[in-house]
Amino acid sequence: MPSTREERLPLEERWGGGRSDHMTAVMSSIVVGAGQAGLSAAYHLHRLGLVPGEDLLVLDANDGPGGAWQHRWSTLTMADVHGVAALPGLPVPAASTVAPASTVVPRYFADYEQRFGLAVVRPVAVQRVEDAGAGLLRVVTADRTWLTRTLVNATGTWERPFVPSYPGAATFRGRQRHTHDYDGPDELAGGHVVVVGGGASAVQLLAEVSAVATTTWVTRRPPVWRTEPFTADAGREAVARVEERVRRGLPPLSVVSATGLALREQEQDAFRRGVYARQPMFARLTATGVAWADGRQQRADAVLWATGFRPDVAHLAPLRLRSAEGGIAVDGTAALRDSRVQLVGYGPSASTIGANRAGRVAARNVVEQLQVAAA
Repeated sequence: MPSTREERLPLEERWGGGRSDHMTAVMSSIVVGAGQAGLSAAYHLHRLGLVPGEDLLVLDANDGPGGAWQHRWSTLTMADVHGVAALPGLPVPAASTVAPASTVVPRYFADYEQRFGLAVVRPVAVQRVEDAGAGLLRVVTADRTWLTRTLVNATGTWERPFVPSYPGAATFRGRQRHTHDYDGPDELAGGHVVVVGGGASAVQLLAEVSAVATTTWVTRRPPVWRTEPFTADAGREAVARVEERVRRGLPPLSVVSATGLALREQEQDAFRRGVYARQPMFARLTATGVAWADGRQQRADAVLWATGFRPDVAHLAPLRLRSAEGGIAVDGTAALRDSRVQLVGYGPSASTIGANRAGRVAARNVVEQLQVAAA
C-alpha cells in the first residue's frame, strides 16, 4: 500500500513537473516514447521486475495514447494495417476493416497502457539527455528533469519527416504535401499529382490518389518488387541486413529497402491501370510542375513527398553517441558508445516488423545493465 502522500497522487501530478532532479528518486529506467516499440519495452521491463511509477516511467510527447498511429491519414484503414500494430500480451481487438487505423489503434494502445499499468506521463517532450555523473543519466524537459540509471529511447521517426531539397521548390505554385501531413486524397482530386518516393507508403498513396486524380510516380532508383511470399525467414533476413548497417554506425535505411515492395490486393487495380509506371527523379520543380534534366516537363497541381522520415534522436546529442559515419552504432538495441542507452524504433525496429522484438531485447539489456551496476 502507498505509504506517503506522494505515492497516492495521480501519475501526472506526482511526476508532472516543477521539481528539480535533486528532489527526484532515481529511476531504474525511463522509456522515451509511447509508440509500439516504447510500450513493448515498458511491458517487458515490467515483466522483468521493474515497477511502473516507482522505478520505471514512460515519457510521451503526445497529448494522448497511440504513438504515430494517431497522426496517420484518415483513409488508412484496419484493412491496410493487417495486424502490424499488435503489442505483446494483448491482441488487437477485432474491428471493421474500413475503420480508420488512427482511431482503432490509439484506443487499443490506451487500453494496453491501462491494463498493464505502464505509468505513461504525457505530454512530456524530452529536450536533452545528458550524463549526470555517478553512473546516472539526466533527462531534461521544459519544466523538470529526471535521473535514471538506464534509458530506452523509443522516439521513432514521425516527428522528422524528410523532404529532399530540389531547385525551384520555392517557386512551385501548387500544393506540396509530405506523408506526415497527408490526410486523404480529397484535396488532390481532379488534378495531376506527382508522387515522390520508392517505399511502401508511396505505393499505398498512389493507389488511392490515382482513383481521384492523374498521377506520375518518380523515384531515385527503380523499385524492387517482391514476388515471393513474405515469410518469417524473409522478415528475419531483412531485419538482420538493417541491423548490420546500424552496428557499423551507418545511418539506418528503411526496412523496405531490404524487403522489397509488394502489391497488396488494395493496389492491384492501380497496377492494372498502369499507375506504377515509374519515372526517374526530376531535376527541378518549376512554377507549374516538374522538369527532368533531358528537358521533359510534367505539369502538376501537387507534389506528394512520400520520402520517409529520419530518426528523432537530436535530444541524445549531449551523449555523443554518433559514429564518424553519421549514425548511432547499435548492437541489437544497445548504443555501443553508452551501454546505459537502448534504442528501439531505430534502424531495424523503426518498422513494425522489428518493434516488439526490439522491446524485448532492450528490456533484457536494461536488466543486465542494472545488475552489473549493482554488483
